Order: sequence, then C-alpha cells, then structure tokens
Amino acid sequence: MYFAPRYVPRCRYPFLILVLVLTVLSLLFIKTTARAEAPAGESVLQGGGEPGVPPGTDAREVLQAQVDSLPAGGGHWVIPPGRYEIDQPIVVSRGDILIQGSGSATHIVNRNENGEPAFRIMSPEEKAYLWRVQVCDLRITGNPKSGAGIQVTRANELLLSRLSVEHNGGDGILMDHCYEDPRVCDSLMTYNAATGLNLLGCHDIVVSANQFEENMDGLHCIDGYNLTMTGNNLDDHLGNGVVIQNTYGSIVSANMIEECNGHAVILRGDCYGDAISANTLAHCKGEGVRIENARDITISANAFVLLADHSIHALNGAAQLTITGNTFSRYPFDPERSRKGDPGGGILLESARDVAISGNTFTATRQEAVEAAGDSNHRISITGNTVFNASSEAPGAFCAFFLENPTHCLVVNNIIHDEQQKEATSLPAVCLEGTGATAENAVHDNLISGYGNAGT
Repeated sequence: MYFAPRYVPRCRYPFLILVLVLTVLSLLFIKTTARAEAPAGESVLQGGGEPGVPPGTDAREVLQAQVDSLPAGGGHWVIPPGRYEIDQPIVVSRGDILIQGSGSATHIVNRNENGEPAFRIMSPEEKAYLWRVQVCDLRITGNPKSGAGIQVTRANELLLSRLSVEHNGGDGILMDHCYEDPRVCDSLMTYNAATGLNLLGCHDIVVSANQFEENMDGLHCIDGYNLTMTGNNLDDHLGNGVVIQNTYGSIVSANMIEECNGHAVILRGDCYGDAISANTLAHCKGEGVRIENARDITISANAFVLLADHSIHALNGAAQLTITGNTFSRYPFDPERSRKGDPGGGILLESARDVAISGNTFTATRQEAVEAAGDSNHRISITGNTVFNASSEAPGAFCAFFLENPTHCLVVNNIIHDEQQKEATSLPAVCLEGTGATAENAVHDNLISGYGNAGT
C-alpha cells in the first residue's frame, strides 16, 4: 500500500525567528540581573522586605554609605523595598543625583527625638548651592519629637515627586532658599505637626497635583517669588490651608481647600501681583481668603461655599483688589436645610481703597453680601453683581450692600432680590452711611425687589 508523504511547510525565515528568540531571552536575563551589579554612577541597596537591612545592622549607616559612594559627578541611588529605621539624618551633599525608592514599600522611619529631619539635603560649603537633586518614590515618617521629613537648604532645580511624607514632628517638607525652579508634585503630605510644605525664600516654585491632609497648616510660602500652586487637594487642616507672606507674582488656582479650622487662604504682608483663581474654598471654620495689607490682588472664578466666616476679608491697608466672577453661597436647594446648615459669608472690606467687585453671585449669605466698614473706604466699585436672599440667618437685619464712610464709591447695575421677608421693612438693599458726601458717591440703575422701599 502506498502512502503519500505528508506535506510539512518549511519556515521561510528561520534566521529571523532565531534572532527574535535570542533577543527576548537576552532582555529577560538583563531584567533579572540588572540590580545584581550596579552600573557606574548608580548605587543599589540589596535586600528588601521587613526590615530593609539585616538584623543588627545600622540602617542609617548603610544608607549614608550608599549615598556617599555615588560619584562626585552624580548618580542614581535606588533603595529597594523595606523598612529602614534611622536615628540621625541621611545627609545628601552633592548634586545631579536621583534618589529613588519603590513607592510606599520603601519606608524611611525617623526615630530621632531631637528635632532632626529624616533627609537633610544641602551643600557642605557655606552659602553654596546644590543643583538638580531629585527624590521620588519613598514613604517617610517621623514621630512627635522628630524634625521635618525632608529638609532642603539651597538646592536649585530640585524635584520632589511621588512621595508620602507623614507623621513628622516638624514640617513634612521644608525647603529653605531653594531659589531656582523647585518643584513638588504628585505627593502626599499628611499628619505633620507643623506645615505640610514650608517654602522659605524660594523662587519660581511649582507645587502641583499634591494632597495635603491634617497637617497644622497645608502650605506656607514666605519671602518668596512666583509660586505656581495648581491642582492640589487640601483637607481637614488643624490650622490654615495656604499662607502666602511677602511673596510677589504668584498664582493659586484650581485647588480644592476644605474644612480648615482656620482660614483657607491668607495673603499677608508685602504680597502684590498675586492671583487666587478657580479654587473651591469650602466648609472652613475661618475665612475663605484673608488679605492683610496685600496690594494688587486678583480673586476670580472661585467657589466660596459653606464658610463659617467671611468669604473674603480685606484689612490692615489692603488695596487695589479685583474681585470678579466668584460664587458665594450656602446650601442652595432646600431653604429649611440651608437655614439649619452651615453658613456662607460675603465680602468684608475694612478701610479699603481702589477695589472693583463685579460679576459675582451671592446666594443666602449670612449677613451682607458686601460690607465696607471703617473710617475710610475710597474708590470702591460694586457693579454687575447678583444678590439673592442676603442676611439669610436674620432676614431683614442686614442690607445687601453696606458702605461706611464711603468716598468716590459706585454701586450700579446690580440685581438684588430678597424673598425671605414676609412684611415690608424699612431696611434698604443698599446703604451708604457716615461722613462721605452724597455727591461723591453714585448709586443708580440697580434692579431691586423684595425690599420695603426704593432700596437705597
């Protein structure tokens, strides 16, 4: 019997397939052995797990030796997973290095009780600057008597990212005169006894996409320049959210700042050319934006909601303010729930001058939508705003706009409506009171309803 031979197809490209197989095997080998011997300029700690070093080994000495072994020209220091308990700071004294862990699996625990930080980054030379230090992918914790999680002094082009810095006795991160281009992003700063991120004398700063929770204050920027703070989430702080002092040309935008025991944002001292824009400032026990002697400030497109005190408070010589396009409100749906719930504050100016308030919406503010108090309020323009149910906690007890001792002030083209008052009242919607001459102020073309007289 004859059997025809079966056709067996031949591989048309045997050489290419062989090359592909060898390449894949080589890549697998490289991946599994890449950490066995560190390349030049890279220092790798072997081991991992709990703890990060063998029993009886001083973790701080091991870590310090590793960073000191990096070449003078810089390198890459990789800390594998593990718990590394230290009682003295890890000192980083050279630039052009990347310090990298394995996320929260690499855990540096600061046991020091003398106020020392976990990491101290600074040049050994007095007044010299380090350049291009990067720290990322670490968890750093302390104790009530420790210092900051990371303390950086005079480092330029610093980058801190993907860090979890928590439960430190001082600041989470302290940056002291990091003058050129410091950046903090994608990090978590929580439960620190002082400030989550403390910026002293820094310049051209970027703080973006971080989360701050239950620090004393969230962020300080003092004696600095050009802070860009965007896209951060700040919640449940024991003190204030953001404190900016003696800092020029900065922007705080697109942040959520909620439930501070103090104020959401403070601008204090010689601040000028700063903008607070497109933030949600909510449910704080203090004020939304507090402006103390600052000048040339823009506050725009923010949502001020459920604030226990004034949403904006300008005092101590604050001047040249633009307040536009904001929403001020309590709970806006069920009136009964709104009365029983958290309050919402309006704007309080104390002896202010050169202020433009336009295009805002005020809904159910506790008292006045805008109050200018004090012995001199000059050149305040209130135009094009919408006010609904001002004086919501005591209907009829407060005006919508109240200006004390005004000079050259303007209240025009506003819509003011009140449907809380069951009976006519002598209280006007707009009240100008005090020493300012009538001819020096203008109130006209406002659309007023729900008040007992002409409204002014």
